[in-house]
Amino acid sequence: MSKVHTMLLSRRALIASSLLLASFAVLAAPKLARKPAAQILPRYGMLVFSDLCISPENGEFGGQRITLQRFAEVDTVLYEYTAGGLSWPVVASEVVIDPRGRQFYFTVQPPDEEERTIRGTLSDDGKALVLDGSYCNDPKVPMKLARVTDFGRAAGTCRVCPAPKNPPPAETEPAPPQPSVQPQPLQKIEAGRTTASL
Repeated sequence: MSKVHTMLLSRRALIASSLLLASFAVLAAPKLARKPAAQILPRYGMLVFSDLCISPENGEFGGQRITLQRFAEVDTVLYEYTAGGLSWPVVASEVVIDPRGRQFYFTVQPPDEEERTIRGTLSDDGKALVLDGSYCNDPKVPMKLARVTDFGRAAGTCRVCPAPKNPPPAETEPAPPQPSVQPQPLQKIEAGRTTASL
């Protein structure tokens, strides 16, 4: 073997051993890859979110209840709301859950009403579903449905919506003075005289 040939072989051996050593180092290094974000909604099972309550004034139910059922084949939602009394469950026609399991929306058409889409986002701890919209028509207070874990508990008392704040009465500008029109006394025109001669 020539000296050049021997140097090439030793260089290749050095490169191969370096690559082998680097691959062992990569395998032995602790995994520093980021963990995927925790999925709040479990992939399978049933979850119930509700703000159903009883009105202290008349004893009727108020609020709504959303039951999410997650199966391998499909996700379904049963939606209940109050209109004086608790409605029959309405089955959603479309249910979409984001891959992270943090928000979802569904479309329902209650009897004698127009179709509507309800959207919600889960709280960070997964213990509440915050719906788009506002409580008592106050945009600062979101509609929050707590996750139900005790199905035998009695419904709480409904919170009464605060009275709407009346805006201060607008100042009205006084009407411009109307010219006063005084009736002119009737003039008696004598026979044979013209108005020009009066």
